[in-house]
Amino acid sequence: MADQQNIAQAARKEWMGLLARAPEEALMTLWSEFETPPSFDWLRNPEVGGVMVRGRTGGTGAPFNLGEMTVTRCSLVLQDGTVGHGYVQGRSKDKAEVAALIDALMQTEAATEVRAQIIAPLSQQMQASKTARAAKAAATKVEFFTMVRGED
Repeated sequence: MADQQNIAQAARKEWMGLLARAPEEALMTLWSEFETPPSFDWLRNPEVGGVMVRGRTGGTGAPFNLGEMTVTRCSLVLQDGTVGHGYVQGRSKDKAEVAALIDALMQTEAATEVRAQIIAPLSQQMQASKTARAAKAAATKVEFFTMVRGED
């Protein structure tokens, strides 16, 4: 039972992270092609706020405050009682609403359809963008080498 719960939490963490990082235009385009959005009630209307981003030197050092970041969050409940949350970077209340709706739908029987029509294509788009960025960075890589002088 605990293993199934851990797997479900890991899967939810993955799709919520994907929705939070996704470019707004790509997410909204995929959402507009999805079937009619379900009706819902707000638990928390979309609201804009800030969070402190922390970092660690080398990933293991002492934590330090890196800076602040703007986020938008909301929570909603579908008519069947499923609760969805949306946390996104920036000030887009529409993106937060869509993220919360997708989060809620991914917890219902519509999960397979949502994964096929929104999550998978979004993941592929973001992976392609990441690969293109890495290729562009690799093209500017400079290889340094040292020549050893011969001894007299």
